Amino acid sequence: MAEPVRVRVATYNTRDFLDDHRLAARLVRAVDPDVLCLQEAPRRLFAPWRLRRFADACGMRWSGPHRGSGGTTILTGERVELVAAAHHRLPVRWPNRTRGWAEARVRLPGGQELTVVSLHLGLDAAERVRHVRAVLAALAGVRPLVVAGDLNETEGGEAFGLVGVEGALEVAGPPGPTYPAHAPRRRLDVLFASPDVGVVPPGEVAVPDGVWARASDHRAAWVDLEVG
Repeated sequence: MAEPVRVRVATYNTRDFLDDHRLAARLVRAVDPDVLCLQEAPRRLFAPWRLRRFADACGMRWSGPHRGSGGTTILTGERVELVAAAHHRLPVRWPNRTRGWAEARVRLPGGQELTVVSLHLGLDAAERVRHVRAVLAALAGVRPLVVAGDLNETEGGEAFGLVGVEGALEVAGPPGPTYPAHAPRRRLDVLFASPDVGVVPPGEVAVPDGVWARASDHRAAWVDLEVG
């Protein structure tokens, strides 16, 4: 039986690179994730080139193309092997921002495989519930699984609760708030894991508060996991 392998999964809303994307890449390097779930990644003019450049600056690989995914995508690090990736569209009512989700299946150094999903829910509560249900239905039976992203609501919200109830996933982190970056008050950026994934205390990354706010309006969030 293979020994459990530790993997770091992070999530980061980069606000379409409207802030200092070079600094954002430096922050990602400091966090050093094996898998990075992005939200509000560039979607339009020169988006593939900009994302490849960002992935290179992070020392990671991009799993694109991400057309139709509402700005969600996933980067993978050198310690894992990308087995498969897909980007999906979610239905929205005009003129709401397009929404979608990205998934990547990675193989860990011990041979174990893990599916990771990047999700960015909208500002409308009813839409968030519809989208969570659609994503969870598509992922039925997929294990081990991590779902991470910007939920645009905190614990106690209906969509947040559905991930645990209908998805049978548990909150893995982070322990504290992530938004707004300059003085976080709300935990909008959350990582969930299936019960067959062990959660271990994440390593600390020393970043001055003011640095986060120069890179995006969200802080990155991450967890360390053990996959057996």
